[in-house]
Parts: sequence; C-alpha cells; structure tokens
Amino acid sequence: MHQIGVVGLSYRHAGIDDVARLSIPKADLETRLPALRKALDVSELLYLGTCNRVELLFATHDEPAGDLRAAAFEQLTGSRCGPGQASRLLRAWAGESALEHVLLLACGLDSAQAGEREIAAQLRAAWEAARAAGTSGPLLDRLMGEALGTANRVRKLQTGAQAPSLADLAAARVLEHMGARPSAVALVGVSPMTRRCGQALQRAGVPLLIVNRSLTPATELAASLAGRALTLEQFREQPEAVGALVLAAGGGEPVLDGRSLRLLAARNGHAPLAIDFGVPPNVDPEEARGAGISRIGMEELVQEVQERRVTELLRLAPVRAAIDERLARLCEEMATRAIGPRLAQLRGSFERIAADELDRALAGELRSLTEDQRAAIRNLTSRLAHRLAHLPIAGLRAAAAHASPEIIEAFFREAHLHRGLRTDAAAGVTEAPEAPPP
Repeated sequence: MHQIGVVGLSYRHAGIDDVARLSIPKADLETRLPALRKALDVSELLYLGTCNRVELLFATHDEPAGDLRAAAFEQLTGSRCGPGQASRLLRAWAGESALEHVLLLACGLDSAQAGEREIAAQLRAAWEAARAAGTSGPLLDRLMGEALGTANRVRKLQTGAQAPSLADLAAARVLEHMGARPSAVALVGVSPMTRRCGQALQRAGVPLLIVNRSLTPATELAASLAGRALTLEQFREQPEAVGALVLAAGGGEPVLDGRSLRLLAARNGHAPLAIDFGVPPNVDPEEARGAGISRIGMEELVQEVQERRVTELLRLAPVRAAIDERLARLCEEMATRAIGPRLAQLRGSFERIAADELDRALAGELRSLTEDQRAAIRNLTSRLAHRLAHLPIAGLRAAAAHASPEIIEAFFREAHLHRGLRTDAAAGVTEAPEAPPP
C-alpha cells in the first residue's frame, strides 16, 4: 500500500489550458510511458488523461511513494520547474490516500458531474494502454481491478437513478440549439463521451453522422446508433450539413481547421453549434467564431455541472459509504500482502529458535531420551513454536493497515528475530536472542 502514489491535476484547481499543456496524445502513450516510468524512477506507471484531468498513478520499487510533482511537471511539460510551480499546479496522494482517490475516481465521485460513469471506461482504457506499454505491474493491476470492480458494484446502490454526465448535458444543449429545426448531428471521435451523447440523441430521434480518423471504429459506433460513418479526412474536405457537432477526438492539434469550419457553416441555413470536449481543443475558439459557429468548451460545461454537484453528492452518500468500507478492506489486504514474506520469516524464526534450543537440550540434560521420546518432544516443540508465533503475526496483520512501513520495519529490527540465534564466541555457547523490550 505504501508504494502506491498519484500525482496530477483536474478541473478542481486547474484550468483546461493547464490540463491540455500536460496531456499526452493517445497515439504517443506506448512510447512515452516506458520513458516516463524510467525518468520518474518508479516500477509501475499508468497515465489517465480525460477532458478535465491528467493523472499519473505509480508504484515505487519498494520504498514509500514520494512527492513526484516537480519531476512529473518537467517530464509532462518538457520545461524546467520554477520554485513552487509544481506544488501550486499539481496535487499528490500517497499510500492510503492514493487508494482512496483512485476508488473515488473510478466511482465518479471526483468527477465534475458527480456519479457519472464515463470515467470508469476512461480508467479502463488507461489501464489497457499501460499494460500494452508494459508499464503496469502487479500492484497497479491489483488496484485497477479493485477500483473498476468497486465501480461496478456501487452502481447497483444507485437504484436505477443514473447520474447525468457531461455527455448528457451536451446532448441537451444540442437539442435546445436545434429547437424546431431538427437536423443531423456529427459526432467527431469515438470515445465514451461521444458514445453516450449519441445514445441520448438517438433516443430523441436525431440522425447521427460518426466521424473518425479510422473508418472501422466509426462504422462500429454508427451501426450501434443507426447512423452513418465517415472518415475525418472526408469530413474536412466536404463537410455535410449538420445542425451541431460534438467533438471528443484525441490529438494535440485541432481536428477541424478554419477552412473546414467555414465550409461547414456555408452548408447550413443557420449557425451550427460545436460542443468541444477536446483537450487540447478540437476546434480553435477564434476560428470557430470567425466561421460563425457557436462553440461550447469544457470550461462552460464544467461550470454548469458544478452548480448541481452538492445535490448529487448528497444523493450518492450510500456510494461513499460503500467506498469507505471497501477501502478499509483493500488497505488491510494490501498491507498484509506487503509484509507476507516478513511474517513467514517470523514464523520460521520461532521454529528455528525452538529447534535449536531443543537440540541443545537433547545434547545435554535430555540426552538419555529414547528415539520415540525425542520424536514426541520434537513434535510438541514445533506445535508450541507455531502457536507462539501466531500471536505476534496476528498482531502485525491487524496493525499493518494502520502502521507506517517504518514502524513495521522497526519491530523486526528491534526483535532480532530475523537473525535467528547469535553465537557468543568468547563463551563458546550459542543462545537465543534477547527478548525485545516492551
């Protein structure tokens, strides 16, 4: 547990421009993640990038997770970090607080729209990308499996009341904009956001055009939404008449330039609406304004949902309680697993001390015992060692989730049990280690 850490920023304390500046394009993840893991000197690394957050989840080699804000800032921005710059922009979590943050994140309680479900799909995609890049290992795999499993379980607690998401808000804005002039809507990019927005628009009877760089994913989404598919290049060159666009495509540059936007505006009898989930923006605000296209970006959408956040959090109180319960179990489980080899070593030390003391006695005052008696007393000694070892082992298991790694290490160090027996060379005798002080 102490090896897990998180560093990043989100809509809570940073602007969308800051999120865009630290974002890694999806196409670059497979090559960037191994180099980033090496630069940060961690054993495992996962990158999560959404329309309003960038976070790095990591696991250290063995030492407690430290504050990687300055290093992460320099690696993600490619620029030197000034005094206090990273601590003002980025947030950091370590140990139990990192586990709690990931569980809250997966269940949508840290999202701008509390309780939204797209974040779980985005977190799963980030995990798959880290595994493809070879940067996710046993610790992050365990954490991601638990976080996504918890997200699935807590959905059942919402008793059918599904929280609206930013995608639902986007669909409502589109329908409001078109009003009595229903026309087709283009979904640019295949993502959880465009998928959910498309489902809401399909229920409203809106014709859909799915636009994507690759035609195959666009065709698959179009089939599920009874829409049509088109490549991004085709749409750029000859945009079809649409009443609105919902954009959530990856990449570091706008996917529609000024020329494409002007062609698009010319095809419509009224100014289309562009809802831009892109980080960085998929449509440049100035070029959209110049083409006569109304654009709504992430800043406006986040601001709108923040007004309803407190109400949603109150509704999700049972989810928060379930997360707290699962967090306690996960902390205990991961802490116990971390000290598992030490507990086995402790049990072995008890058995070794008992066996060595018995050998000394059998060579001295008990040397007259028969072989059957020796076997019986060896069996009894082994059982006693097991029972005596059970007491400190049970105590350490209970304390592991609450004590720091330094405290656990101090126990083993001061008890001397990991050293077994010590030999007094001057006296020529071997004796058990001293009992630890109270």
